Amino acid sequence: MIEMLGGPHHLLDEEEVRTFVRTNVSGLDLDGRSLCLVIPDGTRNCPLPLLLEAVQEGLGSRPRDCKAVIALGTHAPMGEAATRSLVGPVAFPTLNHAWWDEGTFVEVGVLGSQKVLELSGGLLDEAIRVRINRHVVESDLTLILGPVLPHEVVGFSGGNKYLFPGLSGQDLIDVTHWLGALITSSEIIGKPGTTPVRAILDAAAKLVPGERHALCVVVDHETGRLRSLTFGDPEKSWAAAADVSARTHVEYLDAPVRRVLSLVPPRYPDLWTGAKGFYKVEPVVADGGEVVLFAPHIRELAAMHPALAEIGYHCRDYFLAHWEQYRDYPRGDLAHSTHLFGNGTYDAVRGEHARVRVTLATGIPEGVVRRANLGYYAPTAVDVEEWETDPETLVVRDAGEVLYRLGSP
Repeated sequence: MIEMLGGPHHLLDEEEVRTFVRTNVSGLDLDGRSLCLVIPDGTRNCPLPLLLEAVQEGLGSRPRDCKAVIALGTHAPMGEAATRSLVGPVAFPTLNHAWWDEGTFVEVGVLGSQKVLELSGGLLDEAIRVRINRHVVESDLTLILGPVLPHEVVGFSGGNKYLFPGLSGQDLIDVTHWLGALITSSEIIGKPGTTPVRAILDAAAKLVPGERHALCVVVDHETGRLRSLTFGDPEKSWAAAADVSARTHVEYLDAPVRRVLSLVPPRYPDLWTGAKGFYKVEPVVADGGEVVLFAPHIRELAAMHPALAEIGYHCRDYFLAHWEQYRDYPRGDLAHSTHLFGNGTYDAVRGEHARVRVTLATGIPEGVVRRANLGYYAPTAVDVEEWETDPETLVVRDAGEVLYRLGSP
């Protein structure tokens, strides 16, 4: 059972949201029990202070313990000031998911190789250790709270993805991201239903002890207001929210464009996260076209993933052809590389060929960019207003959340 408020054609006011959240949280059996709230980091557009304030009202004094854990995945930890801005004036402690610390994790089981082979559609044949942040395991209830959007690895974000990879160990992160890379970002992003990656995440979540609930929200990209909220079983709540997101976070073009200028917002602090400005527009770029990521504030590829400076950016088939050279690198890093390079081909005679060129107009030094196998523009050379007058260029402001596709809904 799930409860739902709103839908693709709604814009909810704050009091509607507050009442819905407070009512549903107050219905949870929390007397004398412990609660772990799983929340997104600052890379997600979400009215989190409003939601958490309403959660707190619904909790009252019933739980004996309550904490929030920021589902970083492998993103950089949030500082004290950034965390306060993220969550607002809540009384419970808020912690980063310390994915770099082995003491963070508890192993809750193993997905056997036969199960992984089945769920991955035959693409992977290996067992996966399922490890998760101990705060989830040590709590009686877990409430996952966050937005649902088209996503390059899993299809649509949200739901159990906030546990895996949000609060998980490197094992599952590497396997699921590489699975998404094998399928390719352009194939899986915004795909409805349970993708192979989502199937593995859901199977891992079933190994987590304690009660699991989810508050899945869909945020209107232009106004920041909520279109819908779903509360209850994580899988069903996510599915209902993903259906709303599919009708509100996808824009359709009649014909492909030669060039896209993605204006990457400051909530994406490095290329690891800012690459969303490419993922979401790749499907509408013509063969041989170009995507320019305009983000003067981005000054590094990925501080948390320094190997990317060595790996560079390549297509899936390049890595498969050079597997002996790259097999010991984290597969999550390899997956990110393929996602930003996009669809391409490789063979020993003609070499590597990108379907779409990727050019950075960022604060990353030109030498670093070119060694990473990407194109370079000086940010000062990009006149956004002038590019907007070019009929063959699509300028996307606040890029990274809305998915662009060809055709019609």
